[in-house]
Amino acid sequence: MVDFATTYLGIPLKNPLVVAASSISNHVDTVKQAEEAGAGALVIRSVFEEQIQFDQLRMEESLNIGAESFAEALTYFPKVEHGGLKEHLMWVEKTRAAVKMPLFASLNAVSPGAWASYAKQLAETGVNGLEVNFYAVATDLKRPGNDIERALYEVVESVRAEVALPIAVKLSPFYTSVVNVVSELEKRGANGVVLFNRFLQPDIDPDTETLVSQMVLSTPDEMRIPLRWIALLYGRTGLDLALSTGAHTGKDAVKALLAGATVVQMAAALLKNGVHYLSTMLIQMQGWMEEHGYQSIADFRGNVSQKNCDDPFAFERAQYVRLLLSQK
Repeated sequence: MVDFATTYLGIPLKNPLVVAASSISNHVDTVKQAEEAGAGALVIRSVFEEQIQFDQLRMEESLNIGAESFAEALTYFPKVEHGGLKEHLMWVEKTRAAVKMPLFASLNAVSPGAWASYAKQLAETGVNGLEVNFYAVATDLKRPGNDIERALYEVVESVRAEVALPIAVKLSPFYTSVVNVVSELEKRGANGVVLFNRFLQPDIDPDTETLVSQMVLSTPDEMRIPLRWIALLYGRTGLDLALSTGAHTGKDAVKALLAGATVVQMAAALLKNGVHYLSTMLIQMQGWMEEHGYQSIADFRGNVSQKNCDDPFAFERAQYVRLLLSQK
């Protein structure tokens, strides 16, 4: 019998399959199903400061309808205020109480103080760690890239100053030097990185000349970008490496581990096939390990990273040049 046990952010997991932040955590029943199917851990859907701000504004607008139309009394009703983060915190606490597997809270903020405030409140819910989901689209023509990186570092520093829980930072693949950003995050107290944040891009309908936004699930081909960077980072950083995007089968998870991933996050495969599909992926992984004579994850993790593979330059530009020259 193979041993799937591993450790992520210092937390023991029974296996490296982690349910990514998604609608799966919208219902306690599906979270329980994920645990029963064998999930090593689960990331609870992100709390977005922008959504809270939008909800607060919408509530204020609704309460102000007819505010100028009154006869006499103005003080019959108490002042009503939006609950802010409270609803999400209650949901996290409810989820924590429902399962025993490790849970990670995910947060995304826009104002500097909110990152630290949200992190502190989420840490008090009983989660095992935090995932800092640094999602931002840079549109300011005058703002250089190093300013954006500096903002990321300041966010991580502020969160680390507030919480003792382990922190994983979910990154974009679009930094000029991903390896340098990871190195700087390690200096600032992060415990791991999630590679990568999958941005949902808007489309254009040419018939109606309007923007179209829809949820499009990832495909296995999208795994290649995080796979490459994990292979490049393995052995060069002390941070744990979580692969996110594109893992749809047990063999996909094996590929991530061979590259050097600590854990493999997935959501699309479970949304498509059902949460119970986790058990199928574990069976597929077990079959591969038995076929290759591996007893534990540690036996083969990083075997095909840049550090350990036969052709280390294949992860860099040499691979691109070789493929171009091979075309006839």
